[in-house]
Amino acid sequence: MAAVLRGSRYLVGRCSKHVDFVCGSTRSMASKTQVGFIGLGNMGNPMAKNLLKHGYPVIATDVFPESCKEVQELGAQIVDNPAEVADKADRIITMLPSSPNVIDVYTGPNGILKKVKKGSLLIDSSTIDPSVSKEMAAAAEKMGAVFMDAPVSGGVGAASSGKLTFMVGGAEEEFTAAKELLSCMGANVVYCGQVGTGQAAKICNNMLLAIGMIGTSETMNLGIRLGLDPKLLAKILNMSSGRCWSSDTYNPVPGVMEGVPSGNNYQGGFGTQLMAKDLGLAQNTATNTKTPVPLGSLAHQMYRMMCARGYANKDFSSVFQFLREEEGQ
Repeated sequence: MAAVLRGSRYLVGRCSKHVDFVCGSTRSMASKTQVGFIGLGNMGNPMAKNLLKHGYPVIATDVFPESCKEVQELGAQIVDNPAEVADKADRIITMLPSSPNVIDVYTGPNGILKKVKKGSLLIDSSTIDPSVSKEMAAAAEKMGAVFMDAPVSGGVGAASSGKLTFMVGGAEEEFTAAKELLSCMGANVVYCGQVGTGQAAKICNNMLLAIGMIGTSETMNLGIRLGLDPKLLAKILNMSSGRCWSSDTYNPVPGVMEGVPSGNNYQGGFGTQLMAKDLGLAQNTATNTKTPVPLGSLAHQMYRMMCARGYANKDFSSVFQFLREEEGQ
């Protein structure tokens, strides 16, 4: 019903063969209607910009007004709160730091669900607890709207270049409508299953990412202490069985690669505090499902320790610097 209420935007998926051309054209004409975007931080800002580049009129808001300036200059309409976004757009994307932020943006006094239109498509790209995604989906359904979780992988670089990977959970019949928007911001849009499965995939990915980054940092540090040139060691690792994303794309050692946070005093990128948060989500779900994750637990402890030692706002690859300082170098 929600897809029908959103009009011709989704009709293409339900047309018979002999009217495919007509329905496809109608959907194309409707596809450039306004899109709401809430949360214009390190990730949300470039994502909203890519929607604008693809010709979508964007209505945006952020708790920090200064975060809205860049997209406003590119043509986005800025409003005061999420409820105003919901009043003007029936397709809304949210990109927020944590579960409490998502709950407030959707169900708070000035939340989306205060003025959401029946049939609206609500896509949350935050990384949060899967149970919260399910709660938001149930609340949206009561208002006649559709909620889907679509967390991302790829970091700020991929957000800027439009090459994110989206892991989508929700009603399968709504996936085509969601993919239309997400494809403007990502190179891969993967349907994972019902609401919450997108978050499950993201949490698993980030647990592995943290473990891999710590392993890469320990390996690089050991090699340097053994007298190896870090660039040479990275080259050898990347042509050998130890190769991984943290070694060949996002190396944590300053000077080994250009265009990554380790070459900029670990500024930008994916913050240590956010990684600690995601690892906490992994721990919670592991406990709830009685799943042993010993390395995930150690990674969580290490990133929490880093937050307490002043690394909270540095990129998570700063674990290399943390290890060096721990040994007094």
